[in-house]
Amino acid sequence: MLTEDQTIEILKKTNSLLEGHFILSSGLRSERYLQCAQLMMHADLAERVCESLAEKIKSEKVNFDLVASPAIGGILVGYQVSKFLNVPNIFVERVDNIFSLRRGFDCSNKKILILEDVITTGKSSMECAKCLEKLGANIVGYACIVDRSGGKSEINNIISQISFNIPTYSKDNLPDHLKNIQAIKPGSRKI
Repeated sequence: MLTEDQTIEILKKTNSLLEGHFILSSGLRSERYLQCAQLMMHADLAERVCESLAEKIKSEKVNFDLVASPAIGGILVGYQVSKFLNVPNIFVERVDNIFSLRRGFDCSNKKILILEDVITTGKSSMECAKCLEKLGANIVGYACIVDRSGGKSEINNIISQISFNIPTYSKDNLPDHLKNIQAIKPGSRKI
């Protein structure tokens, strides 16, 4: 398994850890952003991180037979980690801004591990879970490369490769140094 320092080194090397003024998919603001898409474009380094996450998931002894990820950020992570876990993976995608299971995927009567790139509030993961539960799935856990929730997620137990405690702010409660920086929205969800 990779250490925390080794994981941070890889995130920095791949320009996955950014600084500025960011609008997160939750709508909250942050001065740091984790863009795991940058990590995933470096297959060799992404493989090392995903294999390490798979080892952590195995060590937690969660019993599941399918990995599911919210599109778009979780798709590559789900694929790569499920390869090391030797289980199939599926993804949900937004249709009219609501998660939907498409492409002939079936999740009924399956024990599912939700797998993401980054979890902050847990909103995308919980929306993904709700979609799958309506179709008869049993959600047994949540995992991600980066847990940046600081323990404030809607999800109680998150298996992660690394945790960051990066402060988030509402638009109306920004620190002075962020008020003067143009906000950008690098995520995939419409707010």
